[in-house]
Amino acid sequence: MLGGVALAVCALVAGCTPTTGGTAQPVDTPSSPGTAAQPSPSGNVPKVAVPLDATKFVGDPCGLVPKELLSQLRYTDAGKPLPRDNAPERQSGPSCGWQIRGDGTSVLVILGTGNRDAGAGGLAGIQAAYERPNGLFKFLEPAPDIEGYPALYFDIRDRRPNGNCSMALGIADDLAVSIFAEGYEGQQDSCDVAQRVAAGTVKTLKGA
Repeated sequence: MLGGVALAVCALVAGCTPTTGGTAQPVDTPSSPGTAAQPSPSGNVPKVAVPLDATKFVGDPCGLVPKELLSQLRYTDAGKPLPRDNAPERQSGPSCGWQIRGDGTSVLVILGTGNRDAGAGGLAGIQAAYERPNGLFKFLEPAPDIEGYPALYFDIRDRRPNGNCSMALGIADDLAVSIFAEGYEGQQDSCDVAQRVAAGTVKTLKGA
């Protein structure tokens, strides 16, 4: 599910690069916080005024999105949680994905604790990955604030017109939640879903 998206997120912390076979290999993965070999972001990264604590969701990433909201978005099947591990596409942090069977649409949420622990967390990490020479991120654009929290659109390229919207939500200066809405009709449709999931995530964290 969402293989291209996983590759893009992998680029943030692991420095993944594509090989001729089309897979991703991690290179120069930092071994401790603050050692990520990335250029400093340009300085226009929005700060998070009131950080949110996501600690309790590290082991329950599916709990970040309210069930009522998922039902409204027609995701009736349980989400598929994946823990953070050494697989390249899962180094960014624990994630949860939902799919609508027979519809081709899906939502993926990643809690970027792996990026944070590697010194590449938050919206600053997204910005730095975009600015990295020859990096996989070729698209970065400010997104509307979500319940008072800053956000960015980012991707390997701008795929929003094709119904694939990727968003990073800053919940602390060093921690972001990435939301991916895939397989929708177009930019407005997919990004509306991403924004709604982001808003639901903020509400969950505020009530935790």
